[in-house]
Amino acid sequence: MALTNPEQEAQNVAKLLSHFRETGAPVFHVQHITEGNTAHFFHPNTEGVEIHESVRPLEKETVIVKHMRNSFFNTDLHKKLQEQGVKELIVCGMMSHMCIDATVRSAVEHGYVCQVVEDACATTTLQIEDKIVPAEHVHYAFMVALNGVYATVKTTEAFLK
Repeated sequence: MALTNPEQEAQNVAKLLSHFRETGAPVFHVQHITEGNTAHFFHPNTEGVEIHESVRPLEKETVIVKHMRNSFFNTDLHKKLQEQGVKELIVCGMMSHMCIDATVRSAVEHGYVCQVVEDACATTTLQIEDKIVPAEHVHYAFMVALNGVYATVKTTEAFLK
């Protein structure tokens, strides 16, 4: 699934990773590997499941493998976060309209305070019947829906200040 501007978003994720690594904060990566035929681009042993080299986990960082959009669903993410005493999540990644949205909403239901770094997230143009919604509109519709209710939404620059 081709995303809009994933390279720029990955650069912002890399800046965030660098910040958290320098401060010693725990870093959790979530990798989507599908089971069955739910998404053709997340099948095991395909390019679609690879974590981009610019944001690749370090050996000491936790990698959670998920099979659905919500990173908490049938994973040990909540348990791992609790073990490290994490109460606030800084969320970024791909895709704004799917995994970011589903994970942030679930995180709040699990009792976490969330921030979403919106320019470290990407999405794609969507279509329903004859209506085409540009990626930028999709992205900001989801960011606006999350902001204030489920999360505080910020840019990379604002977060790092």
